[in-house]
Amino acid sequence: MPLVPRDVHVSELWRYPVKSLRGERVDVADIRKEGIVGDRIVHVRESSGRVATSRFRPGLLGFAGTLGEDGEPLVDGVRWSAPSVLDRVRTVTEPHAELVRFDGVDHGQRFDVLPLTVLTESMARAVGYDHRRFRPNLLIADAPDDAELRWSGYGLRIGEALIGVRNRRSRCVMTTFDPDTLEQDPMVLLRVVRAFNGRVALDCWVERPGEVRVGDRVEVVELPAGLAA
Repeated sequence: MPLVPRDVHVSELWRYPVKSLRGERVDVADIRKEGIVGDRIVHVRESSGRVATSRFRPGLLGFAGTLGEDGEPLVDGVRWSAPSVLDRVRTVTEPHAELVRFDGVDHGQRFDVLPLTVLTESMARAVGYDHRRFRPNLLIADAPDDAELRWSGYGLRIGEALIGVRNRRSRCVMTTFDPDTLEQDPMVLLRVVRAFNGRVALDCWVERPGEVRVGDRVEVVELPAGLAA
């Protein structure tokens, strides 16, 4: 089992109430089998039926997705279902796009791979770019430099939750867009491919739901037999 210093902890928690929009930092997250409560519960669907993402509609990153007090997503502070929000979203996608709630069946659309993305600060420093480009749900501080290379197949016990680590995450063109200016820098993905085999952060599932807070210690543990991916 990989050795982990005792001070490894959660430094940031993120959720993205509307898929492919900017997310919001939170201090505490209720993590369930389907991921963080409030994460990616609304998406943009185009007339072709496909879910629009910032891979091919980078203008979506110009909107901020947050969660209102009633649990409904907001886009730049306005309820997601408001006509004005849809009008703005259509300007960066297509004239017939719609904002739609996920119906609870994923089919590989709500989450591109698995419900949680875990990124270590050490990997972000090694890449040399703003960690927000990689859209983590959990950012982990003080992990060993090689943590992301060694944690696959293990569990991360954090707060009340147990998170299973499947493998390192393949990255796409979305990482090339600055999260603040939307300016594109192709060198980001080129570096990820050349130096890190195209993989940054970890694809994870939820083995045991629970509450996780910023500052919670991260422990690497063996998963029950048959669960290691």
